[in-house]
Amino acid sequence: MLEEFPQELIKKIRQENPHFDKLIERHEELKKIVKDVEEGREHMEDVELEKLKLEKLKLKDEAYAIVMQYKKEHNL
Repeated sequence: MLEEFPQELIKKIRQENPHFDKLIERHEELKKIVKDVEEGREHMEDVELEKLKLEKLKLKDEAYAIVMQYKKEHNL
């Protein structure tokens, strides 16, 4: 997630910000679930899958905002 940023930056923010770390963890969890469903390893109703995808997108948006705020505050 957030591949457009240097991974060192993401790692640093994760260490400094527990909320950001939890966002990333949950996003990765959802990413795996969605992939498993889409590739047929797991079954889920379409409505539920769409809810997970929406949650995943919201987490990414929130994490992106945190990274941008961090960059602004640290003049990066």
